[in-house]
Amino acid sequence: MYTFLIVLHVIVSILLIVVILMQSSKGGGLSGTFGGAASTAVFGGRGAGSFLSKVTVSLAFAFMVLAIVIGLWGNASEGTGSIVREKAQESGQLSPMTPENIEQTETEPTTEN
Repeated sequence: MYTFLIVLHVIVSILLIVVILMQSSKGGGLSGTFGGAASTAVFGGRGAGSFLSKVTVSLAFAFMVLAIVIGLWGNASEGTGSIVREKAQESGQLSPMTPENIEQTETEPTTEN
């Protein structure tokens, strides 16, 4: 399910980028790809601008909701520890700190040259 949400988030992101690029700006943008009269017939009297604005808002809302859901789900499914620490403990390079280990660490003298 987590992988599905990530894939859906990527698809929504790509669609959002495309829809934003298709909107007309002062320079014209890519909105001319629909054609002059064809856009009126397909998208209604106001043309593609109104339709693309609604699609942009919808995709932006979906993007934000998916980002929040993925963020919350990711935090809940991951452990609270560090993967570096876990790997070091598995290989024996780092032993878990017990009260005996802490006392030995504090009393051992260090010899540095």
